[in-house]
Amino acid sequence: MADIQKISIAVTAEQLAQMKAAVDSGQYATISEIVRDALRDWQYGRERYLADIARLREMIDEGEASGPAVPFDGDRILDEMIAEARRRKASA
Repeated sequence: MADIQKISIAVTAEQLAQMKAAVDSGQYATISEIVRDALRDWQYGRERYLADIARLREMIDEGEASGPAVPFDGDRILDEMIAEARRRKASA
């Protein structure tokens, strides 16, 4: 079993009432179990957040390493897509 440490937290009356209701309804055995569950959710969210930040940094580095930006010509790309669609339709 993990080394369990006791802490003290402050919650609003509404939060306490909701936790007590969850225990009374049988969703959780104790309020401590609710807090541990919330901490697990927080830990998972934090891990995902940090992983997302790391991936974004990698993407930025990849973009910077790929060289200078090339002007984007949306009209030209759209014209090419339309021409390709017409070629496919004509050959069908």
